[in-house]
Amino acid sequence: MDALYTAVATATHGRDGRAVTNDGKLDLDLALPVELGGNGQGTNPEQLFAAGYAACFASALGLVGRTAKVDVSDAAVTAEVGIGKEGEGFALKATLRVELPDTVDEATGRKLVEQAHQVCPYSNATRGNMPVELVVE
Repeated sequence: MDALYTAVATATHGRDGRAVTNDGKLDLDLALPVELGGNGQGTNPEQLFAAGYAACFASALGLVGRTAKVDVSDAAVTAEVGIGKEGEGFALKATLRVELPDTVDEATGRKLVEQAHQVCPYSNATRGNMPVELVVE
């Protein structure tokens, strides 16, 4: 694969540090969530992953919608990314909740969401590596 774009970010001090992109557009404090024993005073990698996955999936849905000539421009994608123990380490799981416009019938919506799941780079990266549940609302 030839990359069309490469994002560059640097994190220091892990989950209790800072993350900065090379262009300075993203510069934020990181902190463990309260649920994992942290103070919750910063964002965490799971939130960043969820935001990226939701945005990427929404774009993929828009692409397949345009191809099928179905207007999904008012769709909203909410990504829930969970972290938990798995064996000696940790693992992630995700649920993508896709709220489609009322003008899209259930069968068409489900088909478009499934197609977006085949197109989305995040879905392709996670496929076989972590469970991803698709919920069409």
